[in-house]
Amino acid sequence: MESMNIAFFTDSYLPAMDGVVTSTLTFRKELERRGHNVYIFASSERRSKKKYRNKKTFLYSGIEFRPYPQYNVALFPYSSIFKMKDLDIDVIHAQTPFVMGFAAMMNARMFRYPLAGSFHTLLNNKQIVQHYYPKNKNLTRITKGALLSYLKFFYRRCNSVITPTSTIERMLNGYGIKNTTVVSNGIDTEIFNPRVSGDRVRNELRIRDSEKMLLYMGRLSREKRVEVMLKAAKVLIDKGDSIRFVIGGTGPAEHYYKDMANKLGLGKHVKFLGFVDQKELPSVYAASDALCMPSTFETQGIVCLEAMAIGKPVIGADYMAMRELIKNGKNGEKFRPGDYTQCARKIEKVLNNTKYYRNSTIESSKEFSAAKVADKLIDVYNLLLSGKAIY
Repeated sequence: MESMNIAFFTDSYLPAMDGVVTSTLTFRKELERRGHNVYIFASSERRSKKKYRNKKTFLYSGIEFRPYPQYNVALFPYSSIFKMKDLDIDVIHAQTPFVMGFAAMMNARMFRYPLAGSFHTLLNNKQIVQHYYPKNKNLTRITKGALLSYLKFFYRRCNSVITPTSTIERMLNGYGIKNTTVVSNGIDTEIFNPRVSGDRVRNELRIRDSEKMLLYMGRLSREKRVEVMLKAAKVLIDKGDSIRFVIGGTGPAEHYYKDMANKLGLGKHVKFLGFVDQKELPSVYAASDALCMPSTFETQGIVCLEAMAIGKPVIGADYMAMRELIKNGKNGEKFRPGDYTQCARKIEKVLNNTKYYRNSTIESSKEFSAAKVADKLIDVYNLLLSGKAIY
């Protein structure tokens, strides 16, 4: 196979860590392992440019995006056009649709490069609307309409739209975005595997052998609905269950959830880890007995795939991508979205039977290995280059 020169454009990049960043870096690693050249064009905070910029990574300074302080909106990414000719790009892949995505679209149009666009984020999610859109109902309606119109405008101009699950593909098809194909996000199975030990992390957290550890890992923002897990924790602790609840990650709702845990009387039962370095993630997953994902915001849930690869079942909301990913009685259990009492019952069921779930959990994660999903991504690129995927 001839090597390709691929340009990733993304509005989300290091030092922020989310599903977009993880997916971008995982695909880059696997594609480069196969001999392809991957160039990243991304927005960045000014202080981080020197640390993360290199000959294959081009960063554009921007202003802080207030609802998500970890992210920046690039101000002048359009100078990227001066890089493209020199790099002899074959395919442009927009990981996000906004400022950097628009720059990707401009480059694709100017130089007639094929353009793939990934759909990672549910921007019309109810929790997003509640907490980040204007509070005025009329403004909310106008903002939602304008955003949806822009998303249709952007993705209809992509030669191929990549969705991580069939659920999201059906949603986009319903919006009239038809040029879709499903390519899951991938996980690095050299890093996330069932041989990883969590003993050190359990010792550091002072979790006894007789205690179970339930983990939440991800951004701490209101749309992630961590309050459902905290209320379920209250139910289980009041019953006398010996469980430690560990919450990894940072975000705009971190203090909100810490205050909630204290008000629920969970202070000594809940541990907030704060930011977890990527190198520490496998050990933290391995230290847990199961992962809880109460969010109704997931297009796939990369943390769930990572936890499953280490052998940890997932208790998640029966909604969107989680509905597709979690198989009751096999790799985890689903509960009604927002129903903390049912969430508590499912947590108890899984934690009392972790050995039962382990083998099925590991087996179900294998289809998401970076090597397998990269095969599908390369097929998309080859179709783009042949002109067969151009609409």
